[in-house]
Amino acid sequence: MTDAILHVVHCIDTEGPLDETLEATFQRLHDLFGIKLEPSEQKLKALQAQQLPLGGLEADVAAVVAPPLLAYNRNWNQVRNMLEEALSPGFRYQMVDDVGKGWVYSWHCVDHLGYTDNPRNKDLGYGKIFHFYRDILEETGSSSDEINWHFHPLSLTRQPLAAATCYANTMQLLVEILARRVLDDRWFPTTSRPGFHAERPDSHAFLEQWIPFDYANQACENTNTSQSDTQLGRFGDWSRAPQDWLGYQPNHDDYQQPGQCRRWIFRCLNVGTRLRSLRQSDIVKAFENARTHGSAILAFADHDFRDIRLDVNVVRKMLDEARNSFPEVRMVFSGAEAAARSHLSYLHEEPHRQTKPEFKLEIVEGRLFVHLEHGSLFGPQPFLALQDRGGNYYHDNLDVVKPGRVWAYVLDDQTLRLENLHKLGVGGSGSWGGYGVAAIDV
Repeated sequence: MTDAILHVVHCIDTEGPLDETLEATFQRLHDLFGIKLEPSEQKLKALQAQQLPLGGLEADVAAVVAPPLLAYNRNWNQVRNMLEEALSPGFRYQMVDDVGKGWVYSWHCVDHLGYTDNPRNKDLGYGKIFHFYRDILEETGSSSDEINWHFHPLSLTRQPLAAATCYANTMQLLVEILARRVLDDRWFPTTSRPGFHAERPDSHAFLEQWIPFDYANQACENTNTSQSDTQLGRFGDWSRAPQDWLGYQPNHDDYQQPGQCRRWIFRCLNVGTRLRSLRQSDIVKAFENARTHGSAILAFADHDFRDIRLDVNVVRKMLDEARNSFPEVRMVFSGAEAAARSHLSYLHEEPHRQTKPEFKLEIVEGRLFVHLEHGSLFGPQPFLALQDRGGNYYHDNLDVVKPGRVWAYVLDDQTLRLENLHKLGVGGSGSWGGYGVAAIDV
């Protein structure tokens, strides 16, 4: 097969600057391994060199505190300095794909909100990361890059150092972020990366309503770890999921198993981190999948609070080692959404015929009517977003007038009256990607 394509997708969990003190690093080791040591630079270097006896944990501890993992971008200036080179043509084109393109990034932007404290000095507030990357991609002419979706549920205590997986406990915050994206930024997500690499039944159901492409699957051969925060499937469990690079539509009751749901889940391993890392054998398998099936997506993820250039160079070296063994496969650098659309268009005819949704809004006798004028819609309804004159954001369900085509929402004392609103609008993804937004300033 001479027209086989392997899409290479670099997903970045885009969270902005992050800081960690020496004391916090040693506290993290205690939390992960039960090791209690007095913090010092000397001890840290000894741990990195595996020179302290730790009862067989030496290599695992060294992996957690490896110097590249502790070299954080601690403020926006450091992030910008990294991006100055990473976004440049000179860096992107150090390796060229088989259609003449340089490296492409997919920036999955999170919002840091709802914390009780901020010990890592994250940039708190709505849209801080989204707006920074939107602006810098425009400044640098990075038109092939994508801005996509990333969300971290809050823990039960709202402590920022505690990880969590439950969307239901954070639903008010989640829908407010989406409402702001619709009304303030005229944007809606099509492609997701899950926080902590983790999905559960509630997030599975949420994504199934709104977002068609999901780079979440971290299935790999060896998931055993001595790190307590990831044992027994606590975070990022994908042990039952397919280990190929083709993607699958999940089962309603088990997101790790193929089934009849609408969205597509793609495999996406880590680079530059402490577990579930991309290996040379994974890259070879991706090329083999592309050769056999005509199309495949090799996806991997890291964070922008570390130097992504190091990870790019590591992956380039692995790609260079593999690509010459597969002359019949074209390697193409792609954004996450672009790769999914192209890949599924190869496997199915439907994406060729479907376009992004276009909505028309009208208000008639106290009712908002939403019409899908053109294109297709992923999910049963558009996402309704409201902002009142006090600056508060809301989301609600729509009434179905004509399934898949027309919806309505009553503006009265049981919801919000029209005269109390500042903005209202809807957003939605197309069945096969692309998004549409329509909004009214009242």
